[in-house]
Amino acid sequence: MKVDLLLRNTRIAQCSDCIDIAITDGVIVKMEPHIHCVAVETEDLEGAFVFAGFVDSHIHLDKACIMERCSICAGTLEEAVRETTKAKAGFTQEDVFQRASKLVEKAIMHGTNRMRTFVEIDPRVGMQSFEAIKRVRDHYADAIDIQICAFAQEGLTQEPETEAMLDEALFSGADLIGGCPYTDTNPREHIQKIFALARKHDVDVDFHLDFSLDPQKTDLPAVIEATHAHKYAGRVTIGHVTNLSALDPAALFEVGRKIAEAGIALTVLPATDLFLMGRDYGAHVPRGIAPAHRLAALGVKTAIATNNVLNPFTPFGDASLARMSNLYANVMQISRDSDIEIVFDMVGMHPAEILGMQRKLAVGEKADIIALDATDPCEVVRSSASAIAGWKNGRKTFTRPKPQLLSVQKSPLFQNDRNGG
Repeated sequence: MKVDLLLRNTRIAQCSDCIDIAITDGVIVKMEPHIHCVAVETEDLEGAFVFAGFVDSHIHLDKACIMERCSICAGTLEEAVRETTKAKAGFTQEDVFQRASKLVEKAIMHGTNRMRTFVEIDPRVGMQSFEAIKRVRDHYADAIDIQICAFAQEGLTQEPETEAMLDEALFSGADLIGGCPYTDTNPREHIQKIFALARKHDVDVDFHLDFSLDPQKTDLPAVIEATHAHKYAGRVTIGHVTNLSALDPAALFEVGRKIAEAGIALTVLPATDLFLMGRDYGAHVPRGIAPAHRLAALGVKTAIATNNVLNPFTPFGDASLARMSNLYANVMQISRDSDIEIVFDMVGMHPAEILGMQRKLAVGEKADIIALDATDPCEVVRSSASAIAGWKNGRKTFTRPKPQLLSVQKSPLFQNDRNGG
């Protein structure tokens, strides 16, 4: 047998022994130990863990990396929206393209090969960010698949022109529509308008929802009701929903059951939610992260994602989902291997299902492969394992060789100390 590429000594989930992966015409043709074949190219991964890649189901490429244009004093959601609104007035298509490209390249080299990005469309920024992100999507298509969500960040009912602009974006290349009821003067009508546009264009819906710590202040029932009314099970995602973190176990169970029955998926954004929530607490500050792993146990499809990077919503970040999964597990006090594996799935398999971009590391599947400096999914999460190489359709897209510690000669003083001198 002759193949284009042979990856030797890889580790995959649920397999203790190393295997080889043979690839021809961008498709995996064989996966087993010690494959005997003629390969145009061979690479030894020396026991690295490989999988189909990280999937970022919620990121904002258009407003990333704008820290120098904004002031952060209170660190609140209201301030973040206000400061970003000011900054958006200066966005240009080239500016957005350059900043977004920088972040996408980081995401690729951290092992992400599928992504859903929100793009704000409104009278302040017009269609400039949208056009820029379409360019980014096309420019990096050989390394990453990007979905674009046309997003009404600053409301909808109070700005009728935004509705027409969202409609235009869906006609001209947006993949789905996103809403933000908590910034609208009429959240229920906002939700209905978003669903109407989704039905018109037959696209999925993704809402930023219930971004507070008050369980009584919620638009979730309206989203559940609309999802049932429009028969949109499996096509609706909600992000943040930080007030779920304030529910006791019994109340969480009831709400989680309703979310699962409606077929609504949930994405949590640990870095942003930790930074913005609980600003009015002087002590015992709540974490403010929805317990996605507990909701997953109730049948809710859940994901962990990046959200914002280097802006007033999140003045940190590098688009590493290994790091984000580690942050979530740490903050939520998760330790058992079985739970850690669920966390790993929330940055891989589960968000892939939410995006409708499922990949399998299996014979007959596309050779979209990410290699990590780890031996299994638990080590990936526990150590925020680095990506060391990636392939899309069998073509290598990046490489980040493992760091090597150089030999260092010990000083005589250190040696004397060791000997009690």
